[in-house]
Amino acid sequence: MTNKRSAGLLVFREASGPAAPGAETGVEVLLGHMGGPYWAHRDEGGWAIPKGEYGEDEAPLDAARREFTEEIGLPPPEGPYLPLGEARMPGGKQVVIWAVRADLDPALMVPGTFTMEWPPRSGRVEEFPELDRVAWFDPETARVKLIPSQVTFLERLFTLLQG
Repeated sequence: MTNKRSAGLLVFREASGPAAPGAETGVEVLLGHMGGPYWAHRDEGGWAIPKGEYGEDEAPLDAARREFTEEIGLPPPEGPYLPLGEARMPGGKQVVIWAVRADLDPALMVPGTFTMEWPPRSGRVEEFPELDRVAWFDPETARVKLIPSQVTFLERLFTLLQG
């Protein structure tokens, strides 16, 4: 188990068109497709809430806002921030997420990057985007696209909005 902690922002907006018959909410959520070679050909289960790790000396919400800028390349939306709580991921990392209402244009994204040896054991270091694209999804689609361990945050948001 790990002691690592991550914080992130789940951005949501009013759906652009009328809600589908039987739709549970009239919102869409902004998700990012994970960058790098391991995720390049994976769509379902390959998207995530923009988030990142933080240390003892940083407040979780401050970290969520910082990580949003690092991963998306845009300033974080202004609040109010709705706490969606914490969840432990399969690898043991503790994740805390806030939801915030905003309407961002995915075309404006300028992703942060990371480096890794690629191909493995080649001795070559390549640079990859943290997120290779972002997009808006309705609740039903978001549940399929999002990595399974983060779906709990979607459910918490939808419950809160239906309130």
